[in-house]
Amino acid sequence: MTDKLSQFLATRPWILADGATGTNLFALGLEHGDAPERWNLEETDKVKAHYRSFIDAGSDLVLTNTFGGTANRLKLHQMQDQVHEINAAAARLLKEAIAESGRDVICAGDVGPTGDLFQPVGPLSFEDGVAAFEAQMKGLKDGGADVLWVETMSSEEEYKAALEAAHRVGLPVVGTMSFDTNGRTMMGVAPKRLAALVHECGHDHAPVAYGGNCGTGAPDLLVGIISAADEIREDDVIVTKANCGIPEYVDGAIRYSGTPELMADYACLARDLGVRIIGGCCGTQPGHVAAMRRALEAVPRGPRPTVEDVIAKLGKTTGSTLDLLSDETAAAPKRGGGRRRRSAG
Repeated sequence: MTDKLSQFLATRPWILADGATGTNLFALGLEHGDAPERWNLEETDKVKAHYRSFIDAGSDLVLTNTFGGTANRLKLHQMQDQVHEINAAAARLLKEAIAESGRDVICAGDVGPTGDLFQPVGPLSFEDGVAAFEAQMKGLKDGGADVLWVETMSSEEEYKAALEAAHRVGLPVVGTMSFDTNGRTMMGVAPKRLAALVHECGHDHAPVAYGGNCGTGAPDLLVGIISAADEIREDDVIVTKANCGIPEYVDGAIRYSGTPELMADYACLARDLGVRIIGGCCGTQPGHVAAMRRALEAVPRGPRPTVEDVIAKLGKTTGSTLDLLSDETAAAPKRGGGRRRRSAG
């Protein structure tokens, strides 16, 4: 266990990840429709301030500002020829922020979906997907990333392409999916199927940790983890990075309903479910993460929570509880519908 993430996992009962990237960059002046990744070159002080806000809030692991860092995404902003430069800069800025903080924090190179549908549903071949991810990941590695953080995936094909790229680049990888449609991904994958998929990968390609991020809120995500209990092995490292409540349109802007108290309860419930890497996604600000850290350190570990315990603490799920607990993977949608939405994180 020579990589930094494995070292942390070997010595700590849990690892606290960061919160939202988009939410917090918008607060720093990013305009809707602009590419956050451009800021890695043009607004470096603001990007470092974003990183530092979560480091100072107590995060043990922080993601780079590279969710849309593949050429497939960057070409929407005419930056497809700057893949390596943009990703390396993002990781380098995070390493600088970590060094300046004096804390020991994992630099996680964030890798989101390409936005293109993979064959046979769409036009993107497996090898072209691998190449796109590999080019981004090489930049993150050269910038100093300790681990690659693949997130918000929907299809098995894209998930496996990202894992193959990470294997070729030679960095450990974490891989999460977004269960946002009745407890399944947009392409119909259920949490239990994700666990099985990871176990099918083989030692060389399997992620160090896996789980869920984004989606429709903390209760849905935790119920999804409960639904996969029979497939999760004792030595599996599970990740939850839940949205901070539900988005609401207030005073002309999107606000998330989650309070620091709710996110603190979510963090403790996740820990008691056996989750080892806990963080927030869309809407999660440094204040939420600080509350999560205080709770994880102060609240004793409790018994494994039930679905009823989760709902009692965090509120009702947005989807049917029966659907969330079902392990059936839905059929993938037919080709069409354009690009995968970008996470609002």
